[in-house]
Amino acid sequence: MSRTEAKISLRVYPNAARSEVIGFTDGVLRVRVAAPPVKGEANKELIAFLSKVLAVGKGTLTIVKGHTSRSKVIAIDGLSQEDIMKRLSLII
Repeated sequence: MSRTEAKISLRVYPNAARSEVIGFTDGVLRVRVAAPPVKGEANKELIAFLSKVLAVGKGTLTIVKGHTSRSKVIAIDGLSQEDIMKRLSLII
């Protein structure tokens, strides 16, 4: 049984007024999150926000790289790269 898992690179900007996707540049999705980068708060907000934007459960999103960095790689279980791009193109 094959599982679909896609990865996307992100640049995260914490402490924003609100969480929003601000663009896609050079293959990197730029996202503002309305949480401070303290005790994983920005990461939690990022996962919650992306799950809403991509219409997937929070459990399908995993930070695979960059837990303490603004540059992150997120794995999304059950979606192909194409699915992600289609969903993101609706909001960018």
